[in-house]
Amino acid sequence: MSSAFQSYQEDAAIQKKRWLILVVLNLFTFMSTLDGSIVNIALPMLSKTLGLPIAQIEWVTTAYLMAICTVILFFGKLGDMVGKIRIYKLGTYIFILGSLLCGFSGSLPFLIVSRVVQALGASMLMANSQGIVTDIFPAKERGKALGLIGTFVSLGSIAGPSLGGVIISSLGWEYIFWVNVPIGLIAIFIGWKVLPADLVRVKSKIDVPGSLLFAVFILALFVGLLLGQQAGYGNIWIVLSLILAAAVLIVFLRVELVRREPLLELSLFKNPLFSVSILCGFLVFSANFCFNIIAPFYAQNMLNLSPFSAGFLLMLFPICMVVVAPLSGALSDKIGSEPLTFAGLIVMVIAQFGLASLHDGSFLAIVGTWIAMLGIGSGLFQSPNNSLVMSQVPRTQLGSAGSVNSLVRNVGMVVGITIATTTLFHVMSSKAGHRVTGLIPDRPDIFLSGMHTVFRVSSSICLVAALLTGWRMYHAYTTKHKQAASKG
Repeated sequence: MSSAFQSYQEDAAIQKKRWLILVVLNLFTFMSTLDGSIVNIALPMLSKTLGLPIAQIEWVTTAYLMAICTVILFFGKLGDMVGKIRIYKLGTYIFILGSLLCGFSGSLPFLIVSRVVQALGASMLMANSQGIVTDIFPAKERGKALGLIGTFVSLGSIAGPSLGGVIISSLGWEYIFWVNVPIGLIAIFIGWKVLPADLVRVKSKIDVPGSLLFAVFILALFVGLLLGQQAGYGNIWIVLSLILAAAVLIVFLRVELVRREPLLELSLFKNPLFSVSILCGFLVFSANFCFNIIAPFYAQNMLNLSPFSAGFLLMLFPICMVVVAPLSGALSDKIGSEPLTFAGLIVMVIAQFGLASLHDGSFLAIVGTWIAMLGIGSGLFQSPNNSLVMSQVPRTQLGSAGSVNSLVRNVGMVVGITIATTTLFHVMSSKAGHRVTGLIPDRPDIFLSGMHTVFRVSSSICLVAALLTGWRMYHAYTTKHKQAASKG
């Protein structure tokens, strides 16, 4: 592209292709987020096949998310420095290679290593896709475009169990990874033709101390949280791991405050709208992943559905989301994002309370209604919230802001898994009278007690997000009213 243009929006050729560029970005956005959750539907089968408890099998999911969180800020910063599109393209190749290796894995350790390779590519994609969209699309269409990216992020995160169930039943577990390869190659072919050269680059240096400290923090935090499910949080090594994570986080923040070119632009959080939107996004993904980790076990083990049937039941969530989210994104450009995010959160609170009332004899129509409502609420929330986050930052920090948004989302997923399984195992252990880290044969009542508590907790998490959003709306309204009164 000619260097005569100072922005993509001045280039008529790029503007003609902007929606096709969005299609390419969304294909990889969908696949990279899908792979954070698609193995969830296979966890019960893998648990039985390998003779391993749920807490160990979860590492197939959590290793992927952990690796993404460890390096995503680094790749966001690198995108600002050497070009978001250049890093994005490199990520597509690494992601496809990792997907190929996952399908050939013959053991749990090899599968986990392959998932880490896949995660490195996914983190390059996640860190830069929102920044690319914000750069290319004009302000009047940005909400709609970011809304669609947000839709595919959420769709990929939530569609995993349903789509995975269909693929596993029809083709085998390997194909939940191999399906990425042909789709990814098509997207790469189109991407080479439509993605422009990078325009915005920032002269900066890699923050090595910050990168290393953040990696140690993520690893110590996640190892402590995830191993705590198996050994219990009273274990001295688990406690030390979590203390280490807290100490390293404090050191990391102090280092970032004094560095001229930090890994994490803490100045972004001075904007209260950005901070509240990021926090609400974190809470919603934590709540949704409580559903994501519990629902496959409920559908298959309590309702006695096959993976195929369970997949179709759980698909109500992403189907409702994909219908509602684009409408919500487009509407946010006209009426603003706050009312839509608030409405979505209220619907999610109600849906989670409904899920907490289910049992092993619940009618499928009732189960489906609550799942669909959760999808509708998520669709209403995600697109406007993404638009709020990305509209608050300057062009030179879009990669950093996008990586923060993606980091918070992935940390939310891991925290959601941890909350769900820790709560589930704690309640089940109390009911059973001994330490439980898996399903107990012929005792559905014990699992259901744990599940009910998990969904009450996730509903409370959504309620906190709704209260924060409501406070933000009230504050914005009163400020606007005072300004109007002072002018009058």
